[in-house]
Amino acid sequence: MTPSFADKLATYDWAAARNDLDRGGYHVLPELLSKQQCMSLVQNFDAPSGFRKTVVMERHQYGLGQYKYWDYPLPAVVQQLRTSLYPHLVPVANAWMQQLRMERRFPATHQSLIAQCRKSGQSKPTPLILKYQEGGFNMLHQDIYGEVFFPMQAEVLLSEPGVDFTGGEFVLTQQSPRMQAKPIVVRLGQGDMIIFTTNFRPVEGKRGYHRATIKHGVSPLRSGQRLAMGVIFHDAET
Repeated sequence: MTPSFADKLATYDWAAARNDLDRGGYHVLPELLSKQQCMSLVQNFDAPSGFRKTVVMERHQYGLGQYKYWDYPLPAVVQQLRTSLYPHLVPVANAWMQQLRMERRFPATHQSLIAQCRKSGQSKPTPLILKYQEGGFNMLHQDIYGEVFFPMQAEVLLSEPGVDFTGGEFVLTQQSPRMQAKPIVVRLGQGDMIIFTTNFRPVEGKRGYHRATIKHGVSPLRSGQRLAMGVIFHDAET
């Protein structure tokens, strides 16, 4: 793949990304995937193999839609994104742990994070592809799969808004102690990646930093079909 994702990621403004993550808990990398790369992943959704688990969301009251977890070995695009993106986020993650006076620190490489997951019994890959039809949505939730988790994850929109679907906006909520939840709606373009908080992030107050709980979801589709890829860095127990 030319250029590699490592090369392409190096062209983005990571100082701006860190600033956005610190201030709002998310940052968008525009046009990270090409239309062709998006379409290749869309077509992969119906492949007869390569997935370890399929979830029909309404059966579990997660929403209305379907998603599939890829199995190891992950598709090349997914694996490259997972390993190339992680090092850019580690400094932010470790700074957050320090601000919140937490002992946990994250290793410099994604391979080392996966090794920590293995020691905790987390050996199932978590990158996934999600599909929603008209009326489909995803309840607000967090992707925590075990004791070891990385505080940021990402999603890439694979479909084209206004052409393939309408509605279906990416939604975040932020809940600080003793406060009502703050809603955030992010409109993505095809191939855009949003990096966002998995569980909580530090928010500075009058008495220092406190945890703000973050959840994410997808608003109902008004028409069409929406597919997206989720890039989660830690692995799962089941």
